[in-house]
Amino acid sequence: MYPFIQTRKIWLSISGVLVALSIVALFVWGLNFGIDFTGGSLLEVRFLGERPAVNDVQVALADLDLGSLTVQPIDEKNMIIRFKETSEDKHVEAIKRLNGIGKNEADEKEKTENAQNNVEELRFDSVGPSIGQELKSKSFWAIIIVLIAIVLFIAWTFSKVSKPVASWKYGVAATVALFHDVIITLGVFAVLGHFYNMEINTPFVAAILTLLGYSVNDTIVVFDRIRENLPKSHEDFENTVNTSINQTWGRSINTSMTVILALVAIIIFGGSTIRDFVLALTIGVFVGTYSSIFVASPIIVIWEKFKKD
Repeated sequence: MYPFIQTRKIWLSISGVLVALSIVALFVWGLNFGIDFTGGSLLEVRFLGERPAVNDVQVALADLDLGSLTVQPIDEKNMIIRFKETSEDKHVEAIKRLNGIGKNEADEKEKTENAQNNVEELRFDSVGPSIGQELKSKSFWAIIIVLIAIVLFIAWTFSKVSKPVASWKYGVAATVALFHDVIITLGVFAVLGHFYNMEINTPFVAAILTLLGYSVNDTIVVFDRIRENLPKSHEDFENTVNTSINQTWGRSINTSMTVILALVAIIIFGGSTIRDFVLALTIGVFVGTYSSIFVASPIIVIWEKFKKD
């Protein structure tokens, strides 16, 4: 039987370091918010022939008054072009300009006939700045409301477990573990946003909410085994919790690895439009499994010991 609780200082120290680094990354670099939150337009295209250079694209679109134009090559043939919110006419004109890049000017007939086959538009999103701010505010409150609801639900579920730890403390411990998961996931995306220009959009918020549900479910599995073992255990509270973790950690690891393998497959073979969403889920599931075993239950034990002291 592995001493999860007895070695809690090691695991909580690892969590503390990761959370501290994540907070530093968030303060230093912040999150790279996409157009869903900042407003603007995003155009993703695939060049069916040779992809032009970034500078060629910028020159071709320079006189369309698109504002702060950003061109980002992705994969082998794709490009993501970001600019301020614009009209449909300029959107259509931008596609025409992209179709003309790389064509031989001497072969004007071929250029005209094949213009529509030179570029494939994959997506176009446009969001106003006021809508972006509203989405950011609603996303924040959605996460806060979910966390409060989780505390209340766990407190109600464990209402019959009053000794030696009050039921509401299980809810608080689970919420601390959830904050741990969210902060580390945000920290990783702050690093990815700074070095790899990875953006935060509404699918990321959906991934965070999904993560909260998955992680708290994993934590409740451990807490539920503690609740079952407490009335019949002849050990003290610390050893009862440790026994409960040993009885459930295999199930948690196996379930999480199955989910992570599926998510990794989507990251490798899936489209670029869902890659950020799936990456956030993958990181969150991994961190959430860790916190369910090494963070949530040790917090309950520390709280119980603190009450005794």
